[in-house]
Amino acid sequence: MRVEPLPSAPAATVDTGDERLLAVADYHAGIEAGLRYEGVELQSTADERRERLLSCLDRARADRLVVVGDLGHAIGDPFEEERAELATLFEALDVPVTVVKGNHDGGLADVVADLGADAEVTPGHGTRIGAVGFAHGHTWPAPDLLEADVLCVGHEHPVVRLEDSVGGARKQRAWLRGSLATEPFSDRFDRPVPDAPDVVVFPAFNDRSGGTWVNVDGQSFLAPFLPEGMTSVEAFLLDGTRLGPYQRI
Repeated sequence: MRVEPLPSAPAATVDTGDERLLAVADYHAGIEAGLRYEGVELQSTADERRERLLSCLDRARADRLVVVGDLGHAIGDPFEEERAELATLFEALDVPVTVVKGNHDGGLADVVADLGADAEVTPGHGTRIGAVGFAHGHTWPAPDLLEADVLCVGHEHPVVRLEDSVGGARKQRAWLRGSLATEPFSDRFDRPVPDAPDVVVFPAFNDRSGGTWVNVDGQSFLAPFLPEGMTSVEAFLLDGTRLGPYQRI
């Protein structure tokens, strides 16, 4: 597997053969400003988010950071608080950055250009780096990503509900790993998908961004190709605990 979760972190190392990447999804810089607009008051944890990301980069010894969508939080133009957080983040980074545009990254390309950051923002349908594909997941991935060895997806923020023996419950972020189910993509693109890549759905890096409860009845996935687009899907906690098929948790 070219994608390996970083132990106890919502981040993964990715081996492309030429570069060692650190990949994260759903950073949601400036989320507190967005929540404030909706009437929820929370103290900003921008500094803690940045330090967690820098720590992950250091642990991974990465040559590049890849954000699998939603680096920012505003769907349209970012709030000033979000712009300031992004500016401080890019100033602290010492590796180039690839951002796959997510549904919350509407004004991100302009912010990156204004800051003169060493970063590229790819289209929302995704990009390939070597044999690994990256797509945020709010829209169908580009057809050429289906030819990758592994497809990395964000957007979903998967979480699981874990209950103890006395009825207590807690929420835990989780990874989903499986194989591409070719039929939905063959139907979508009207072309065969001969070799199904592995698929990894990333947990949200931002622990304030909510999530899809993958093992709770009545919950639905957000991506237009999930869950039908994956097969043999297993869930893993951030600490590496293997939970097995997510439907049976």
